Amino acid sequence: MLQVTDIQYIRQEVNIKGCSYADVARRTNKDYRTVKKYADMEEFQPKEKIKKSQPAPVMDPVKDIVDQWLREDMKKKKKYRRTAKRIWQLLVEKENFKGSDRTVRAYVSKRRKELLDESEEAALPLESKPGDAQVDFGEAPFKYMSRVIDFPYLVMSFPYSNAAYVQVFESQNQDCFLEGLKYFFHHIGGVPRRIRFDNLAPAVKKILTHGEQVLTEGIQPFALHYGFIY
Repeated sequence: MLQVTDIQYIRQEVNIKGCSYADVARRTNKDYRTVKKYADMEEFQPKEKIKKSQPAPVMDPVKDIVDQWLREDMKKKKKYRRTAKRIWQLLVEKENFKGSDRTVRAYVSKRRKELLDESEEAALPLESKPGDAQVDFGEAPFKYMSRVIDFPYLVMSFPYSNAAYVQVFESQNQDCFLEGLKYFFHHIGGVPRRIRFDNLAPAVKKILTHGEQVLTEGIQPFALHYGFIY
């Protein structure tokens, strides 16, 4: 299978610019049938992979969960952030975690520093182009049924024009994230040419050197389907 960036280029050249399959195949040095396949493809959801059962260190099964919690906490005020002890308690309660609190403390300490470094490397440039959007989750107090409750909200902003759209959710998971993007696209009647995701757990799997982002598997087919680049 081609890289996501190659597929995006093929689809943009054929479906948006109107170039022929043969022309794109020649310029990309790809087989004509490969170009046609990805230009015409409608379904990008990856096939479910069968995971092999194998022994793993105690933290391996819960690393992704802890990383998501830490990324969420980076966007909260310090008093609302989970402590390492609280993370260990949640893992025991919700994930049947068998490791010690010392193991969790060591991992949390290391990952917090790594995620902070990644966040600094991924800082967005000040220069913005028309049509480019930026998406991020935040959290704020809202009045709900006569009570003030902190809810997460998804915001899509356009730095060039300082316009922004906000949708409030009960969670910051990937389902809410994708649903929010669909709402934004429907509301504005189109899709931004480029969308930049801040250090966003439901969208960004990891950040490489020079700030290049690797999106989660659920976001890649979504981006291909709607035709935006990131």
